[in-house]
Amino acid sequence: MKSMQKGFTLIELMIVVAIIGILAAIALPQYQDYVTRAKLSKVVTAVDPIKTAVAMFAQENAGSFPAGASAWTSLGLSGAPAATTEVSGITITAGTGAIVATMQGIGGSYDTSTVTFTPTVNSSSVSWAATCSDAVASEKPQLTKVFGC
Repeated sequence: MKSMQKGFTLIELMIVVAIIGILAAIALPQYQDYVTRAKLSKVVTAVDPIKTAVAMFAQENAGSFPAGASAWTSLGLSGAPAATTEVSGITITAGTGAIVATMQGIGGSYDTSTVTFTPTVNSSSVSWAATCSDAVASEKPQLTKVFGC
């Protein structure tokens, strides 16, 4: 009687390993981009309440913005927001209402970059434009996707 072969051949195992290697080569860079975008979106989340407060202040004060050291108390806050793992500090530019967030803990050259949200007051609303600093060409697509700058 003939005995039946059991198990996989060497070529079958090598094909499976090659397929897993190709999938890993594609998946890891995509995952790293996803993690970076998630961290950048946390910067937006940290700034959003400040944007709302500045917009309310501008609408209640005929288009003017909080100025000087009292900017945070003018917005109803006791002080500048505490640093997070992605944002080392948030400041408000006196007179213009621009909000500047300094990034940290994101990786690459993002850690020293800033993003500035500049308000424009219309008769019935406030719109925001984002400007990014220190953008390396390879990082520009991520900043455009998250901040629009």
